[in-house]
Amino acid sequence: MVLLINILHDMISDGRLGRVVASKIGKRYSTMMRELNPYDPSAKCSAQTMLDIMEVTGDVRPLEFMAKKLGYHIVKEKENGRH
Repeated sequence: MVLLINILHDMISDGRLGRVVASKIGKRYSTMMRELNPYDPSAKCSAQTMLDIMEVTGDVRPLEFMAKKLGYHIVKEKENGRH
C-alpha cells in the first residue's frame, strides 16, 4: 500500500537533492529525513513541510495522491490564468 509519507520520502531520498531541499526549507537534513521516515510509525511531517517540499522541488505527487484518494484531480493553471 502506498502512503503519502512514502511519496514524500521517495521525492527527496537522493542524498544531494534531500540536502538541498532541507536547506531551502530551513530544516536540518537529519530532521527532515526523520520526519519523512516511512519505517518509523511515530514520524510526523507537517502540512507546511509538505507544501515547502513541493514548492522547492516542483513535484506535486503528494497533492495528486491526496486529490485522487478523495475522488478529485488537480489541474495546473496556465500562466495566463486559463486552463
